[in-house]
Amino acid sequence: MNLPRSLLPSLTALQAFEASARLLSFTRAAEELDLSQGAISRQVAALEAMLGVALFERVRQRIVLTPAGAAYANDVREALGRISAATLNAIAFKGAVGTLSLAILPTFGTRWLIPRLPDFSQKHPEVTLNFSTRIVPFDFSREPLDAAIHFGDAVWPGAVMHRLMGEAIIPVASPTLVNRLGLHAPEDVLKAPLLRQATRPHAWGEWLSAQGLDPERALNGPSFEQFAMVAQAAVAGLGLAIVPRFLVEDELKSGALMIPLAKPIESRQAYWFVYPEQKKDRPALKAFRDWLLAQCEA
Repeated sequence: MNLPRSLLPSLTALQAFEASARLLSFTRAAEELDLSQGAISRQVAALEAMLGVALFERVRQRIVLTPAGAAYANDVREALGRISAATLNAIAFKGAVGTLSLAILPTFGTRWLIPRLPDFSQKHPEVTLNFSTRIVPFDFSREPLDAAIHFGDAVWPGAVMHRLMGEAIIPVASPTLVNRLGLHAPEDVLKAPLLRQATRPHAWGEWLSAQGLDPERALNGPSFEQFAMVAQAAVAGLGLAIVPRFLVEDELKSGALMIPLAKPIESRQAYWFVYPEQKKDRPALKAFRDWLLAQCEA
């Protein structure tokens, strides 16, 4: 979309405004950008004049954002982030391939993906991978990301999705907890706090239902943001965890965790590689997609 030049503020003015909005101080913004306080004030005043709205107001010798300023600050910060990411991609571009900015699930990334990446780097040294963590779907048009590894249903509007793998869900606990509470039969799990992962609130309920038990009892226990935290809590003996088996193989091999009840269930959801339709022909994305699908097939 071609915008009139009159609607395109200078990058200097936008940076001055963003820093002032974030720090709520012209002085601190000036220090951060290595400019004078007067220069920051002039840039913000010029931006306000162009927009025809006040972005800040003074309250007791300090500046605060107006409602218009707060809304504009969020959009400007996002736009500057996208410009920064695009610039880094351009700087890091190598040959005809370049960089790939990838959103990954934290525990999946650290325990499954990253240990396999040396193979990708050896096969594709021309590709630079940048990683961010996301635990829920997001809008690619508003994030400086090229692709994501996602767990859930086959639903992501405007994106191409490739199924990577399913997962077997198992209950695990520390040997000490198993022996202390006598966790030997499905109904025994109700003796222990049930540790849950925040984005999988129904996992315990599904497991209990599969064993013919009341799924409402699944609310008995604390919730954690990441599976790595759930696993560590189980190792510490805080309760019984329900986790994908492939994410706790190290703990099972070392004996830090055990499977007290050999009654896994298959998740109804799956892991997916997701990217916007318009980026499907990018060489870096194609190289990583093909390698990742081969790894999952193996």
